[in-house]
Amino acid sequence: MAAGAPRIFVSHLSGIAVFDPAGDQVGRVRDLVVMLRVGQRPPRLLGLVVELATRRRIFLPMTRVTAIQSGQVITTGVLNVRRFEQRPTERLVFGELLDRRVTLTETGEEVSVLDLSVHQLPARREWEIDRVFVRKGRKGSAFRRAKGEALTVEWTAVTGFSLEEQGQGAESLLATFEQLRPADLANVLHHLSPKRRAEVAAALDDDRLADVLEELPEDDQIEILGKLKEERAADVLEAMDPDDAADLLGELPTDDQERLLRLMQPGDAADMRRLMSYEDRTAGGLMTTEPIVLRPDATVADALARVRNADLSPALAAQVYVCRPPDETPTGKYLGTVHFQRLLREPPPSLVSSILDSDLQPLDPEAELPAIAGFFATYDMVAAPVVDEAGSLLGAVTVDDVLDHMLPEDWRETEFHLDEEVATDGS
Repeated sequence: MAAGAPRIFVSHLSGIAVFDPAGDQVGRVRDLVVMLRVGQRPPRLLGLVVELATRRRIFLPMTRVTAIQSGQVITTGVLNVRRFEQRPTERLVFGELLDRRVTLTETGEEVSVLDLSVHQLPARREWEIDRVFVRKGRKGSAFRRAKGEALTVEWTAVTGFSLEEQGQGAESLLATFEQLRPADLANVLHHLSPKRRAEVAAALDDDRLADVLEELPEDDQIEILGKLKEERAADVLEAMDPDDAADLLGELPTDDQERLLRLMQPGDAADMRRLMSYEDRTAGGLMTTEPIVLRPDATVADALARVRNADLSPALAAQVYVCRPPDETPTGKYLGTVHFQRLLREPPPSLVSSILDSDLQPLDPEAELPAIAGFFATYDMVAAPVVDEAGSLLGAVTVDDVLDHMLPEDWRETEFHLDEEVATDGS
């Protein structure tokens, strides 16, 4: 960025692509690293936290940034791919500075930090924060946006960034990462401090938090759930996929399990207890209790309408299961499966019972993980029904749950096929 170029608000840098000189994308910006300085000197921008395709986060010094333009960052082409580790003197802009309550020096009024701007110093390859975008008025909450006059002030016009803050909000941080997929937002939370992680989790709505919890390592899940009020923890568990919620409940002490189950809706609690009765690495322990279940007299149009539900994962939407009533698991007699591709080839008025795949053997709830994986590999399936001895549909196992249990326990934090000691050169 040439000297004299306009300032850049950091919210505009969130998630933008980072390219080498050849035009190959190497990652995306996930945060900015600054160093607070004594007195009222503006913080120096040290570099960017860049997330590679492997989800590893590395540090990109600003001395290796040649341009920030048109929603992209251009680098010199040489990256050190060692994992980023924050030093005690460093602060993360998105993770620690946004949403802080600071004080206007002139009036003594408390304001909330919505955004910060950075600029490059003339004739030097050094960057610093120069202005702060703040909002006056009362602090917002997880469910109510704060109201009040918003204004941009010089860095020197505010104080309080260097102080430890209790009860920091998360409104601006969440706005910055609003478009992230749950897995990517989970990665953001994993790299925050425990204090900040709890604040962000408190600000997420139940459905969004449920989606994110499903993508977090087990330790983070337990930590976040433990910091929620019990009533809300029960609501979030209800919003999670039943198999994921049962796995999380199973990691809690028995007394905590029972308290949360008593706070849940009776039907959801019954599903949790049923799932928790199976061994972890069996079809019963891996299945979800909420597949698409249709009666024999349902039409192809009915099936397609159910498949269109945006809340379904692609694996669960890949097929429907036809059973005699009742329509919810455990059902009456399981009759067969209809695959999504077959639904697309049939006239909408056709009955699903006329196009059943009844030859495919369903999984036994006691089937163990190797047998389940072999079933998926043999028949090229992404989901499979789980049926008990009486012929009732209990649920369905999806391929993502199989992979979760076959990969190493720390797979969410491990990058594959990447050597920490090697730098890449795109020039």
